[in-house]
Amino acid sequence: MNVRLLARACAAASVAAAALVVPSAVATAAPCTDVDVSFARGTGELPGLGITGGPFTSSVTSTLAGRSVSTYAVNYAADFSQASAGPGSRDLVAHITSVAAACPATQFIIGGYSQGATVVTNAVGLRTPSSLTGSVLPAGVADRVKAVVVFGNPFGLTGRTIESASGTYGPRARSFCNFGDPVCQIGGFNSFAHLTYASNGSAGQGATFAASRIS
Repeated sequence: MNVRLLARACAAASVAAAALVVPSAVATAAPCTDVDVSFARGTGELPGLGITGGPFTSSVTSTLAGRSVSTYAVNYAADFSQASAGPGSRDLVAHITSVAAACPATQFIIGGYSQGATVVTNAVGLRTPSSLTGSVLPAGVADRVKAVVVFGNPFGLTGRTIESASGTYGPRARSFCNFGDPVCQIGGFNSFAHLTYASNGSAGQGATFAASRIS
């Protein structure tokens, strides 16, 4: 099976789905919120939080009612070659380190969908085909990253998850891979399964997990 061609096919379907959704804008909330939620969209999606990141961040925000929450859409190309995940992780790491330095009490939640999950995988220090062009979160901010949530992560095609592969972030990570999703499941056969994380309850479950990690 040509995984790259299959990922392109799934991404093309994702573009079609995204066309039906108004893209989420990057939040411009006041600095030093209690919680900062960063999310990296999937391949081919319009700039913003994307079809999975929008519902995920909204659910986190509503679950953490009473806390101030800011959201950040990772600024990267999300192109079909998948190589943009490396620069995406650089942007994610730069955002978190900048906010962490300016706001010593802010806690962080990071998430990603599809290629955006690869962005996150790179950032937590796990090797992927694009990690050599990426960046890793410094040890000094690791304790403040309270939750890592990914959907349809291509890292699953190596037979691993962030939970199983990262000693630092694994205990605070949650990976969602729908049955049959060929982007994250070895032998996956159903491209449509890659598009349903926002509608099948996974985004809400991931948000509940992430919110529960905030102290």
